Amino acid sequence: MDYSRPDRVDRLAAEYVAGTLRGPARRRFENLLAAHPALRAAVRDWQDRLVPLTLSVSPQAPSPQVWQRIEARLGPAAPVAAAQPPRGAWWSTLAFWRGASALATVAALSLAVLLASPPPAAPPIVVVLEATAPAGGATPASIVASISGDGRAVVTRPLVNVSVQNDRVLELWAAAGTQAPRSLGLISASGATVVRQVALPPGTDHLAVSLEPAGGSPTGAPTGPVLFVGRLRT
Repeated sequence: MDYSRPDRVDRLAAEYVAGTLRGPARRRFENLLAAHPALRAAVRDWQDRLVPLTLSVSPQAPSPQVWQRIEARLGPAAPVAAAQPPRGAWWSTLAFWRGASALATVAALSLAVLLASPPPAAPPIVVVLEATAPAGGATPASIVASISGDGRAVVTRPLVNVSVQNDRVLELWAAAGTQAPRSLGLISASGATVVRQVALPPGTDHLAVSLEPAGGSPTGAPTGPVLFVGRLRT
């Protein structure tokens, strides 16, 4: 999805803050917040618009039917012998419970704002993976990878389309020093790829792309030639 379009960014941020963006789409949006300042700014803008509206809503007491449905789902409560509160006790008055309800509403809204507002994120790390073999006079191929600040997502894009046979795919790897590389997933040879929920090895200092059979490496390690390599520079 093209997140450079302001109208698309604004629509997604509005749905996220309003709570209508759900399921995998919401989780995908939350994963991208760390790497996209425009998304974070749009979320803050919609929070400023919508949260004050919720504060103007008066607390409403639930109907008896609501309590009955809650009790039906929780099951019958064990009988508890309790003394009758003395007449006029402060915590048995209607004013007390109205105040408690209002306080609970404000606390819930405050928690929602904290959960919806992502903490300041580290900037993404950009890695240029250069071809390991000469291009034979053609334009040198390279792949640009952007790692989100929290290390949970990687976006790759070849600067020049990579020629790959129909029964072969490109697989992205990360490694630290001389340790065995860890697969991050398959990437496109001709367009952008967003790899989510990645697990970079601790101390990762370089990325690589190998040529693998359809479906990826069957062994968990590169089996074909390594076509591109790039070192991380933070």
